[in-house]
Amino acid sequence: MNKFSKTVATSVLGFAILFSSFAPATGFAADVEPSNWTREDVSKIVQNKDNTAPEINTEDLEQIAPDYHIWDTWPLRNKDGSIATLNGYKVIFSLTAPSDVLPGKRHDIAEIRYFVSKNGKDWKLGGTVFNEEQLGSRQWAGSAMIEDGEINFFYTATGRKGEEQLTYEQRLVKASADVDASSKGIEFNNWSDHEVILEPDGEYYQTMEQSKQGDIAYAFRDPWFFEDPKSGEEYILFEGNSGGTPAERSVEQEHIGSEDFATVDDVPEESKLFNGNIGIAKAENDEYTEFEIMPPLMEANSLNQELERPHIVTKGNKYYLFTDTHKNKFAPGTDGPDGLYGFVSDSLTSNYEPLNDSGLVVANPENEPYQTYSWMVMPNGTVISFANFYDLNGVTIDELGQQSEQFQFNHFGGTLAPSLKLSIHKDETKILKEMDAGVFK
Repeated sequence: MNKFSKTVATSVLGFAILFSSFAPATGFAADVEPSNWTREDVSKIVQNKDNTAPEINTEDLEQIAPDYHIWDTWPLRNKDGSIATLNGYKVIFSLTAPSDVLPGKRHDIAEIRYFVSKNGKDWKLGGTVFNEEQLGSRQWAGSAMIEDGEINFFYTATGRKGEEQLTYEQRLVKASADVDASSKGIEFNNWSDHEVILEPDGEYYQTMEQSKQGDIAYAFRDPWFFEDPKSGEEYILFEGNSGGTPAERSVEQEHIGSEDFATVDDVPEESKLFNGNIGIAKAENDEYTEFEIMPPLMEANSLNQELERPHIVTKGNKYYLFTDTHKNKFAPGTDGPDGLYGFVSDSLTSNYEPLNDSGLVVANPENEPYQTYSWMVMPNGTVISFANFYDLNGVTIDELGQQSEQFQFNHFGGTLAPSLKLSIHKDETKILKEMDAGVFK
């Protein structure tokens, strides 16, 4: 298959981490065979009690930082992917914006703040993570790993600092700092320079310039550090789009599914505009500032536009790959809920297959289709997320911006959602129970 006809289809689910490297693709790239998540896979989605989250009681939602909206959240991890504990504290990081900002505008001014907890449940605001040296006009999601008392922080620099008009350029950035843990809490000091570690190459991963030639949107974000327990090699996973322009792409059978399914699936021409993928790059130095960019782990060509916040959990010698996406990111002729999706493989870089046949792991309930988002699976099977929009009474996410500002504020959670406990066994998953909000146990 050529680089424009590769697609997403497999998967992973379990325990893990990730972070990696950037440099011209070399012989290592030959070991990567992108998996395809296909239209046929998604046609098998059926929501049931095993994959549908309970409806949350919004009256019980606690604003852990009342002055801020809180959304995409991730924990401080050890290098092996386990959750770090520093002087008895656990640490989480979240995208934040002042709570008086219209929820739909929060992405335009996002800053990363951190929270600490002794019990992994009750979170106290620590402050902003960075000094004034961070890159981008705002910072989007990433990951963080502690090694030898130093935090290695990976994030998405979106736009350029000081830009007069907001842009959506996205680059992956790394910075390090000393971690000071005391009875008073956690502080990050002596930050290194913030260095761009990855930008799209235009071949495997679409550039912003290519995207502007007729595509729907552009993505190159969400760096997630992962140390492969089998090889000890270190990687960064990230969200991207398959390279090239719409004129260079076509709908191929591997995007659709089996030969039999391809004969009955009438694929609209505009489906080729949907080119989401999950990228990977391999670390080339101990400072995690140089990376070899590699072919994608997975592609969802002609199926889905955004495979957000990819991460891996390892269990039973298998790799479980998870990603989040929205209902309105699926291509014409396909349908899937806002949800957490997953794939499994015996290999890090190839042969991913959808969990539960379709890939769906956690969906919002059908009568509350947007209640939570940005799910992330912890090594122990706990799934965290944030409270998104609820009680919309039939208003779709695309129609939300047409509602009054007060309506939008009244129906946005903007805080940690109830966690879920997930069972992961071979190629199947099951939601076991709902837990308290923000629980990492």
